[in-house]
Amino acid sequence: MSANRTTTLRRAGTVAALATAGVLAAAGAASAHVTVHPESYAKGATDGVITFRVPNEEDKASTTKVQVYLPTDHPVLGVLVSPQDGWTAKVTSTKLKTPIKTDDGTITDAVSEITWTGGKVDPGHYEDFNVAFGQLPDDTDQLAFKALQTYSDGNVVRWIEESTGGEEPENPAPVLKLTAKGADAEGSSTSAASATASKSSDNSAATSKSTASDNDSTARGLGIAGLIVGVLGLAAGAFAVVRSRSAGSRAE
Repeated sequence: MSANRTTTLRRAGTVAALATAGVLAAAGAASAHVTVHPESYAKGATDGVITFRVPNEEDKASTTKVQVYLPTDHPVLGVLVSPQDGWTAKVTSTKLKTPIKTDDGTITDAVSEITWTGGKVDPGHYEDFNVAFGQLPDDTDQLAFKALQTYSDGNVVRWIEESTGGEEPENPAPVLKLTAKGADAEGSSTSAASATASKSSDNSAATSKSTASDNDSTARGLGIAGLIVGVLGLAAGAFAVVRSRSAGSRAE
């Protein structure tokens, strides 16, 4: 085998290996973010529910603590935390710099932090944390809920970065978009359905989470397998070209 052919084969193998590794890394990070659902609500919406979805991104550690920070410059009023099986929620309130006048009186304090402890989210699973609200602000276009995710091995992931309009940051904070009043009926109905589903799932939470996790893992696995096959196909093509050239050289 000539030196040129050997070098080309090694390069092709290296390209295939690097490409495959890149595919796996990208797929592993694709769905690991803490997110808020629904993604949008109408400005000033009342009596709704938002859900913080916390997936486990580690292979050998469980999520054991979740902290969500609510903005106080545009406060969410009337926050109530739904009981979560296995978890204990601590709600912290902060005095507002500018009190808010409502039909029910003047609001001087608002929830600024919710911390869930005592439970765990195992690798390959996720947990939904539901929070009811009395009223959303109407003087901003979005709300960023910075979050900290603590693992059983002591690692803490800080989901606190806010997008500046370019590429998505590495550790983005969950963001709830606030649309013009009356333009987000879908978000409101989705929230109502979410609240109903949350109540009806108390007896089957473990089963549904496991099934959802398994289906999600299967779908990602099939997608990754397809990409890897494509990468290996490119490498095979490179081998074929090298062999063809080598055969041509021997024929001459």
